[in-house]
Amino acid sequence: MTLVLRYIARSDRGLVRSNNEDSVYAGARLLALADGMGGHAAGEVASQLVIQALRNLDDDEPGGDLLAQLDRATHSGNAAIAAQVEHSPELDGMGTTLTAILFAGSRIGLCHIGDSRGYLYRDGQLAQITRDDTFVQTLVDEGRITAEQAHTHPQRSLIMRALTGQEVEPTLTIREARAGDRYLLCSDGLSDVVSEETLADTLGSIPDHKECADRLIELALRGGGPDNVTVIVADVVDTEYGESRPIVGGAAGGDDEGYTPNPSTAAGRAAALRPPAAEPQRPTIMADETPPPRNPRRRWLVGGVAVSVIALLIAGFFVTRSMVRNNYYVGASDGDVVIYQGSPDKVLFLDLSSANQLACVTGLDQADPQIEFADHDAADTCTPLQTSDLAELDRNAVTGNSIRNMPLADAQNRVQQLNFLPLCPDPLPAPAPAPAPAPGAAPSPATASPTPPAPGTPATAPAPGTGPTQPSSPSGSTTTSLQSPAQYDSDGNKICRGH
Repeated sequence: MTLVLRYIARSDRGLVRSNNEDSVYAGARLLALADGMGGHAAGEVASQLVIQALRNLDDDEPGGDLLAQLDRATHSGNAAIAAQVEHSPELDGMGTTLTAILFAGSRIGLCHIGDSRGYLYRDGQLAQITRDDTFVQTLVDEGRITAEQAHTHPQRSLIMRALTGQEVEPTLTIREARAGDRYLLCSDGLSDVVSEETLADTLGSIPDHKECADRLIELALRGGGPDNVTVIVADVVDTEYGESRPIVGGAAGGDDEGYTPNPSTAAGRAAALRPPAAEPQRPTIMADETPPPRNPRRRWLVGGVAVSVIALLIAGFFVTRSMVRNNYYVGASDGDVVIYQGSPDKVLFLDLSSANQLACVTGLDQADPQIEFADHDAADTCTPLQTSDLAELDRNAVTGNSIRNMPLADAQNRVQQLNFLPLCPDPLPAPAPAPAPAPGAAPSPATASPTPPAPGTPATAPAPGTGPTQPSSPSGSTTTSLQSPAQYDSDGNKICRGH
């Protein structure tokens, strides 16, 4: 049995965007899709660099270790992004997702990072074979929201992991391939607009992989086409030959692989009215420009070691500088929630972070407190958000520095999503004081008896209408004070927020 791939790749910039930041490659052995991000920071450059680094995997028969090959190529693309940013600092902030399949007959290697998706349609069932590296997926995994709520969550586009030039590890898995399998790789321009039920129906009802891909693009455009939409549809077939011509599309190819929506359809008519396409930006360096390592010469051993040490120090300096400049994390300072620039880790006992912003809270005694941010140096202008007011899970995440390695805006979003302790119960009124005795009433046993008069001296009666002196109160009424219930447990931990 000879298993081969029959594949097609389609990419469209959608109905809103003027440029296409997606890049795609489909070949006999490699299927790869990268969704660039960064807007003016040139996400299309990042996606091109990563696809460029992976496309060489399609040249030769894959060896035994599919995942090692994917891992090396992915890190090469990530290093190319870092080098491009060093060469062109104005591109700082660009990044890309990656979902790639390396095919080797009955096995595939799957590489994934970000929120692009991989699906497998087998025996009439559709299964997502990648996990979204997003904030909302984390909430779903923790049971804090449902999968249905994730589709409409305001932070559903917040990506937690991507290729940005910073150190990151992709998710790598080996899967079995069978004749009759159909794989779909897509950017979120499809999965955010078209339901999984519709995807399954389309993949199962259109046998021709090219017609199926065209239909998926059309469905995304009919759904509004708010983002670039890119798809790869690949069928595993048992035959002597498969596709052989590689397809390069999106930003990496400079066109949409000859695809234009049918002008007689609603999607085609909408596409005809979209803004003109912008000229895509191109990388100024190549992902494979790094020269191969040279074998060391023994006669230059001492000098080579010295050069290596210097090179490592220089590389460490640039990596550290880039990390401190681009990364933020959420931590605590004297019990206050603070956003730090840099990393909580240390290098050679040197701190790699500095306090950047203080989280400020208003309405802490209300059901929905509001969080804003102030410069850390201007802490006296607001009420700091304290870790003791957070729910235990989020409090531990802040004090443990586990919310890290993200842009400033993402760190702010994470802080605004923190969960608070519940409000304390309404305070109960204190018992009212006992009423004063009526004038002329006999004193109670607890009241001291007056000193009896001397023998022979008549007792002096009180003046009419007078009696014992009573304590006065404003307006003749009795005040009732409120006492706040305990807010701490026996170990001194806060258990609720006070009114």
